[in-house]
Amino acid sequence: MFTGSRPSMLARLRGQALAAALAASVVVPLSGSEVPAPAPRRPPEGLTQARYEAVRQDILVAGRTAAAHGQARRAAALRAMAEPGRRFLFFDGRDGGRAAEVFGDLAGASRVAVLVPGSDTGLDTYERLRTGARALQEELGGRAAVVAWLGYRTPGTLGAAVLTTGRADDAVPALRSFVRELGPARVSLLCHSYGAVVCGRAAAGLGRLANIVLYGAPGTGTDGPLRTPAPVWAARGTRDWVANVPHVRLRLPFLTLGLGPDPVAPSSGARVVPAGDGGHSDYLRPGSPFLRNVAAIVTGAAPDA
Repeated sequence: MFTGSRPSMLARLRGQALAAALAASVVVPLSGSEVPAPAPRRPPEGLTQARYEAVRQDILVAGRTAAAHGQARRAAALRAMAEPGRRFLFFDGRDGGRAAEVFGDLAGASRVAVLVPGSDTGLDTYERLRTGARALQEELGGRAAVVAWLGYRTPGTLGAAVLTTGRADDAVPALRSFVRELGPARVSLLCHSYGAVVCGRAAAGLGRLANIVLYGAPGTGTDGPLRTPAPVWAARGTRDWVANVPHVRLRLPFLTLGLGPDPVAPSSGARVVPAGDGGHSDYLRPGSPFLRNVAAIVTGAAPDA
């Protein structure tokens, strides 16, 4: 006869199923075909219209290349990204894609929120990241600018790479360089899912940021609190499946599996932010408690206790 509550039993079963799926992915990783794309040109420096226009031209060229190779879905996505009025600081259509889109007055903003996405984010799924960035910008109004930073090759949720810090380590130099360009003191990093591992691995070399916010995070890729002088916040919705991921790091010969301690645990040293009852993809939905609280953090106000 089973003992304990039904919800707790279901949570354990979901956690065991996820752990089994992730373990299996070490042996049988997922694979996918890459869409051909040209190497981008180096854009002009500075947060200028000339830079935005140069990057737009790179997106248009990548879109034509995708269309020429019969990649209709990618070509359509790139046409949308190249619409007049959209502003990208960089773009690279190769290897899953890289891009950074600006919402609001980045050059004049005293505070900037940079969204660092997690697994399964690429050019073909970029609209999800953009939707969250737009929702945050609307919540902030004119109080801060927002950047959707797809600056690394994200792992697949059920791929082998999601179990290690490898993709995060590859992303660290690009994130640190980007933050330096913006000016660390005005930047709040908002790190979702595996993006929290990117931020955790980069934290020690980022200087004095305004904030680091970890949400829906499976870990930070570290063995303890982040080594940073910045305030660190953490949030998890009550229906987020990531709560069932084992929070461990297992060191094997030539490989370390797992992403470390739970960011919302007291031992992490982070300040826990209420996130409501949403799931893993609900944090930046309009009207969500987390969206309201993270806007307060970015602007220097107090979030809900």
